[in-house]
Formats: sequence, structure tokens, C-alpha cells
Amino acid sequence: MSNFNKDNTEQLQAIKEAREEKLRSFKLDYSESMSSSSYNDDNEISSFDEDNEITSYSGEDVKEQMTANSKKMLKKQKRLNKKEEKKRNKKNRRIFRFIWLISSVFVGVVLSVYLMVGVNDLLAINRTDSTTAKIELPESPNLDLVTDKLVEGGVINEPTFFKMYASLTSSDEYFNQGVFEVPKNLDYEAVINYIQGNTNRVDKISVTIPEGKSVLEISQILVDAKVHKSPEKFLELCNSNQFDEDYDFLTKIDNADKRYYKLEGYLYPDTYVCYVNEDPELTISRLLSGFEVQMYSKQTVEGYKKRIRINEEIEKTDYTMDQILTIASIIQAEAADEDDMYKISSVIHNRLDYGLDYGVGSLDMDSTVFYPYRSKEVIPEAERNTFESTYNTYKFKGLPIGPICNPGMKAIVAALNPKDTDYLYFCHSKDGEAYYATNISDHEYNLSVAGVS
Repeated sequence: MSNFNKDNTEQLQAIKEAREEKLRSFKLDYSESMSSSSYNDDNEISSFDEDNEITSYSGEDVKEQMTANSKKMLKKQKRLNKKEEKKRNKKNRRIFRFIWLISSVFVGVVLSVYLMVGVNDLLAINRTDSTTAKIELPESPNLDLVTDKLVEGGVINEPTFFKMYASLTSSDEYFNQGVFEVPKNLDYEAVINYIQGNTNRVDKISVTIPEGKSVLEISQILVDAKVHKSPEKFLELCNSNQFDEDYDFLTKIDNADKRYYKLEGYLYPDTYVCYVNEDPELTISRLLSGFEVQMYSKQTVEGYKKRIRINEEIEKTDYTMDQILTIASIIQAEAADEDDMYKISSVIHNRLDYGLDYGVGSLDMDSTVFYPYRSKEVIPEAERNTFESTYNTYKFKGLPIGPICNPGMKAIVAALNPKDTDYLYFCHSKDGEAYYATNISDHEYNLSVAGVS
């Protein structure tokens, strides 16, 4: 071999050794996911052990720089998003304000028109028709029904506004039944005042309560006249303390709890103006007020030289007002005429004063036997044969528990001023002729003459 070949061989060997040395000193650093694997000759990943790990130039400082850059980008993106959101909100607010302005103007116009129309109707500015409308309200009418009736009659034009006004003024719970002729040119306040109460009702009824009628009979008179639908509530009130607070004389009634009807004798007989189907409490108040006027007001009374008050005349006697009314009720029920009243009054007073001395220990008045009924025939059939009145003066001595009917002024004056006689007995013929006697023998004779023995 030549020196050239030998030198070349040595040079190639040195190059080879240097290359191998350089390969041994080179390392590549992969990410964690690749740290334990490599590619084989067939491009497949194979595992590396710790001695064969390849390390690159990418260190922890590069990772930190990448993380910082990512945070900066995120903050920048958030700032951009907020900026865009502000732009959108600003635009939305402008749109909303525009819509709100348009809506407010529209609502304001509509409300102004509504208020103007409503106020005009409230004040009756456009209702100049002076004619009337017949408004008929049933029992216990509510605001809706009243409003409908007023609209139908042309009394008002704006039902919603009327209801609102009635509610705001607390007038919606005080409407009453009745028939009214309501002028069409009234404002709301005047309309409400017109139909609340009875003053302007046109369904009025004139009812006469005759003298001497009992509570039971008066209740039927009122039903027949259509003042009441039925007698039950009227009769219930006549045996209650409902009116004591308004009429002081009712608090002085004795034995009120033992009476069939406490108000018997105090419902003054007269002609009264009532309303169709009115509250029985109102009717009774009318009659009690009539009694109060007659008994406590100064007036001209036949038999007295000057104007008197009946209650003051009663106070001059030994009797209470209730006792005088009881005597007057018997006189009213028994007498044939006014003159007869004074003589029967004398019989009652004589028996009460000294009758027992002459063997007359009780009043024995036929009119008391079946009270509160007028006669046996009108007693309900179920109790007719067993009924016994606690007012029966044949059975009980002295005056009955209370009045047996409602006497008029003539009977009351007769009770105050009995004729000066010695009569202890009386009777009447079928045609009403009266007979009087001072003893039992004369009385039996009178009975035969009168044809009632």
C-alpha cells in the first residue's frame, strides 16, 4: 500500500471518530408527551429510556413567555368584548328611549282624551237634556247593576268613569231599591244623591192603619198594600229591642219579655206614605214616630180647653203610659162609638178601683180571650182547640200583660177621662147598641134584651 492510501485511511478514520463523538454529545428535548417515545425505522413511536432521552433547546423560560403572551391576548380580547358590549347597550338605550317617548306620547294623548270625556260626563257638561229617565232598582242593587240602569236610561254616558267615581267617593255600597225619575242633566254626585235614599222614589204607597188593629193585622195590611213581601220580618221586629235606642218610651215597658209583641199599642194608627217593598224597620219607625208625635207634642185635644201633651196628662194619673195604652186598647176593641168609649172606660176603671168589693174580681173583657188573635176562628188550626191566651182577663185578674191592639187618640183620651158612672157591666146588641148596668141582675137582663144571653 502506498503512503497516499495510508494517509487517506488514517484521515477517514479520524473523521469517523469525530463524527461519532459529535453524535454522542448531541441531545434533543421533546415535550412531556414525547419524552418517553421516538420513531423507529418504520416511523412508529417507540419508547426511550432515561439514558436515551433527547433534549432540545426549548426550556422553561420559553413556556413562561408563551403563558404571559396568552394572558395578554385574553385581556385584550376581554377589553374588545366590553367595548363592543358598550356600543350595543348604547344603541339599545337610544332605541328604548325612542320607543318609550313614542309610547308615552300615545298614552298621554289617549289618557287626555279619556279624562276629558270622563270629566265632561262627570260634570254633565255635554248632557243638557232636562228630561227624566225612569230608573227601577231591585232589592240590594250593586254598583254594576246601578251603572247599567243609568247608562240604559241615558243618565250617564261613561260607565267605567262612573264606577271609578262611585268607588273613590265610597258611594258604591249605599244604593237602595226603588223607582226613580232621574233628570238626565245631573252630574255624578247629584245622580248618586238622587238615587241613594227614599226621598226621590216615585213608587210611593199611601197606607192607612185603622184604629184598633193589632200587630198581626197591621202586618197583613202592609203585605196586601205591597209595602212588604211577607209579614215575618215585621213581626220579628215588633217583638225586639231594635228601636229602644231611638224611642225612649219603649224602655219603660213592663214585662216586655212576657208579651206576644212588645210594640203592640205603640204603632200609632194613621195614614202613612210608604214605598213598595221597603225595609220593615223603616215602616215600624214611621209608626213609632207617629206615636211619639201624638203623645209628646203639644196639640189640641177634644175635651181640653187648651193645647196639651198627652204624656203630661198621663203623668197626672195613678197609671203609667203603658197601663193607659192597655186600657185604651180594650176600649178601642170593645166600644161601638166615641160616646161608648167613655162609658166602657168607666166600667174598666170602676172594676179596677172597687170591683172586688162588689164581687167583680176581674175585667172579663171578651176582646182579651184570644189575643193576639181577634177571634177563635183566626187561630191557626193546629192550635185552635188548645190555645190559651196569657192576656185572658176572664182567667187573670187586673189588666192584661199589655195592650191588645193599637188604639187611636179618642180611645186614649177616653182612658184618661172615664165618664163618672157606677157601671160595672156592659154589653152590645148585634147592631152595636150598648147596654150598661151597675149589678149582675141588671146585666143579665140587658143580655137578654140585647139578644146575646
